[in-house]
Amino acid sequence: MIENSIPVIVRILDKEYRVACNQGEEDSLIAAARLVDQKMREIRSSGKVLGTDRIAVMASLNLAHELLEKQNHKNDVNGSINTRLRNMQQKIDAALSKENRLDL
Repeated sequence: MIENSIPVIVRILDKEYRVACNQGEEDSLIAAARLVDQKMREIRSSGKVLGTDRIAVMASLNLAHELLEKQNHKNDVNGSINTRLRNMQQKIDAALSKENRLDL
């Protein structure tokens, strides 16, 4: 076990797992286990994937794909915001430069 960790029991597809968890992070771990359980149940109920290990792999791939999509979207948004901020800064600099020339 990790130092300063506590054991937390989570249930995924009706099977219990004892997981070491840092104190204060139990709720996050339980929420993550619920999400994994939900994804695995969705895949199992589709009937297209058989076997717990294959269901787990498919759930992992789906979750990783969703995470990467959100990260890419975040990067796109950040890039857009940075571009807009640079454009605004250029306009401010141009306006201040023009005002300074008028004062001379």
